[in-house]
Amino acid sequence: MTVAIVRLGAGNTASVQFALERLGTQALITSDPAEIAQAERLILPGVGAAPYAMDRLRELALVDVIRAFPRPLIGLCLGQQLLFERSDEGEGADLLSLIPGTVRRLEPGQGRPVPHMGWSRLRRLADDPLLDGIQDGDHAYFVHSYVCPTGPATLAEADYGETVPAVVRAGNRWGCQFHPERSSDTGRRILANFLEIAA
Repeated sequence: MTVAIVRLGAGNTASVQFALERLGTQALITSDPAEIAQAERLILPGVGAAPYAMDRLRELALVDVIRAFPRPLIGLCLGQQLLFERSDEGEGADLLSLIPGTVRRLEPGQGRPVPHMGWSRLRRLADDPLLDGIQDGDHAYFVHSYVCPTGPATLAEADYGETVPAVVRAGNRWGCQFHPERSSDTGRRILANFLEIAA
């Protein structure tokens, strides 16, 4: 199986690659449009700001390649946010428009700092192959200042003074707001499930 991790020049690509290696899967870190288009699985990682990430995807001629990718794709952390239509981050940015909605700044309420950084419990809202073996109350590791909208795509959520859509799906595109590569047994199971999803 060919697994491609999109190289944006910053972020958590190496740690995602190492997590996959621990599952016995070699992954290619690449920004080559042809390699990405031909992969059997695609991972869109991300750490940082949505406007910068989208500028990089445009510079690398990857926006249309990712939008047209026909096999399983997963966005991690910022990568989940990039699946939506628009982000309010910075002066705003148009995203990949694979899932409806606008990403906005997290407003958790009094006493909770932004970014949301640390372990939070998951609550499942739907059955999905990506969530096989994941139970209500399982913990995942989050680091984010912006939050995706809750909607029909939301498969699981976390609570951080406001609802955080933790796992989303639209067709063959999934997203995890948390970092599975840092989320111990929960993250390993998520990544293993992603590798096993039928193309």
